[in-house]
Amino acid sequence: MSLKDRLTENIKTAMKAKDKIRLETIRSIKKAVMEKEISLRPDGQDTLTEAQELDILAQQAKQRRDSIEQYSNAGRDDLADREAQELVIIEEYLPQQLSEEELSQLIDEIITKVGAKLPKDMGKVMGMAMKQLKGKADGKQVQAMVKAKLGDG
Repeated sequence: MSLKDRLTENIKTAMKAKDKIRLETIRSIKKAVMEKEISLRPDGQDTLTEAQELDILAQQAKQRRDSIEQYSNAGRDDLADREAQELVIIEEYLPQQLSEEELSQLIDEIITKVGAKLPKDMGKVMGMAMKQLKGKADGKQVQAMVKAKLGDG
């Protein structure tokens, strides 16, 4: 079942359950998917690839994480809580996130593969890491771990 079909089914379920936050969140994901599809039509592409769907979901999750951070810093815990609830719903559509240990091991492998040793090599590591870990780990977490492993400079 495609992401769009899953979203449509889940919208129906959320409506029946009168789950307002779930309904609004899933609708916002579906809207983003449909906007992306529409933007690709001039290029002759009617449906999104799995990678494009993953990009949209990762972007939606990142927006929520950024909002949570900003609302928390501003003392707006009510809004931060709502964004956190939305993030949990979005993460249901993303691949299983890597554990801290799995992420650390994969980053070590990437560092070895690209031959990185110094902080200036961070770009090479991040480029490969983000391709390989897309949707499986938060970019900020990956960046912090790579920075720690290569040294801060």
